[in-house]
Amino acid sequence: MSSPSSDVHGFEAHATDADLTDLRARLAAARLPEAETVYRAAPHSRRWDQGVPLADLIDVVNYWRTEYDWRSFEDRLNRLGQFRTTIEGLGIHFLHHRSPRADATPLLMTHGWPGSIAEFTHVIDELADPRDAAAPAFHIVAPSLPGFGYSDKPDTTGWGTEKIAAAWVELMGRLGYGTFLAHGGDWGGNITTVLGGRFPDQVLGIHSTFAQGPPGLTTDGLTALERTWAENTRDFWSQRAAYAKQQATRPQTIGYSLVDSPVGLLAWILDKFAEWSDTTDSPFETISRDSILDDVTLYWLTRTGASAARIYYESHASLDPELRVDVPSAITMYPADIEKCPRPWAQERYRRIVRWNSAESGGHFPSLEVPEYFVKDLQEGLAAVLGVHR
Repeated sequence: MSSPSSDVHGFEAHATDADLTDLRARLAAARLPEAETVYRAAPHSRRWDQGVPLADLIDVVNYWRTEYDWRSFEDRLNRLGQFRTTIEGLGIHFLHHRSPRADATPLLMTHGWPGSIAEFTHVIDELADPRDAAAPAFHIVAPSLPGFGYSDKPDTTGWGTEKIAAAWVELMGRLGYGTFLAHGGDWGGNITTVLGGRFPDQVLGIHSTFAQGPPGLTTDGLTALERTWAENTRDFWSQRAAYAKQQATRPQTIGYSLVDSPVGLLAWILDKFAEWSDTTDSPFETISRDSILDDVTLYWLTRTGASAARIYYESHASLDPELRVDVPSAITMYPADIEKCPRPWAQERYRRIVRWNSAESGGHFPSLEVPEYFVKDLQEGLAAVLGVHR
């Protein structure tokens, strides 16, 4: 194991009072459109057909302005341990929380969009020091993607998933972790796939809620459920992915609204929490307003609406079709996620699946929707991965 690098420095999050006052003032002065024309009384699964319903948005805006406590989230980040280092000329922010257990294994956790490190802050303690002594323990490293949160914003093109994966290997080495496990979903799952495929000497194995087989695979031989998964994924990308096409082609254009208007930013992100969660009427059935606002406020205070959107410009549909992952892999599909890959397709890329799991509930944000299940699944999946090395 290499020695930790002196290039790593401690960091503390602290928004200025002026920034928080400005946020509340903008929320109070927001100009809102009329109500959607597909209004249906709650609860109803189609209330969100035109996007975030006006009544729901007003409720969250009022709570954000008058009751939400950003300082509480800042304190949580600072308690977990925040750091920054510079890799390839770019400042990278990350959480680093070491386990007290001598048998703990380093675990790199990568978020996606519209998520952030906020997705992991409430599960890190249990992963690092589980109540069940028989469960594996982990030293957690959770970086903020380039252009997200307290990481720097790239000022040139090139920071796609391949470069990010290489940067994460450098980061782990600087922390003294010559080998490590990796987990991710969404863009984090894509990056985790690249890590497992490109860096088998450093990556012991992976756990992912994202699996993508090579292109051009046939549906012949799939079960009825797997065919439904494939059809739903095709429907998502053809009918419900306007946000991705916008951010992949014109991130700067939407970025002006995301950086200038907290209500615009909230609506853009809240829409995805609603559509991608395992709920029937509202994301708040499973995710608290505070959890979503932790995430949205982090985007707002760091002015990263535009820079975070650019990961789509850099990497949309860029996963190498020839990439194969030969390290042990644990993969979990959640029923309400936007992409669910049939196992026969996944096996064409992930050549050593040691655990495959289909959860009974949960969507794109399992660490927030079903946190206890998420932790247990991650522990069991990574235990299976580590079992290969024993």
